[in-house]
Amino acid sequence: MEELATVIKSLDQNPTEKELQDMISEVDADGNGTIEFAEFLTLMANKVKETDAEEELREAFKVFDKDQNGYISANELRHVMINLGEKLTDEEVEQMIREADLDGDGQVNYEEFVKMMITA
Repeated sequence: MEELATVIKSLDQNPTEKELQDMISEVDADGNGTIEFAEFLTLMANKVKETDAEEELREAFKVFDKDQNGYISANELRHVMINLGEKLTDEEVEQMIREADLDGDGQVNYEEFVKMMITA
């Protein structure tokens, strides 16, 4: 586990003991509590996919969050949708915000955006 921690930390990650154990359990095909090289490659491939997806979501959120305040307003959503060629009524835009707005504050924060994108 120490070797795995060293490798993961070299990738600018700082996993907890539990996260390291979860990583091992995730790919330890033979159940011996250690990671063979093939299992390690599987783990790294999974991590890269997760990192890429997270980065893509972060970049997508920035496109919508024009004023960079950490929230997507109805106006920001409308602006992006128009630029994408979507002709939406005000009611349709408001409905999209309502569906994604889990805390009811009238706008979409990053966590709500991620949940919306993952379930879409």
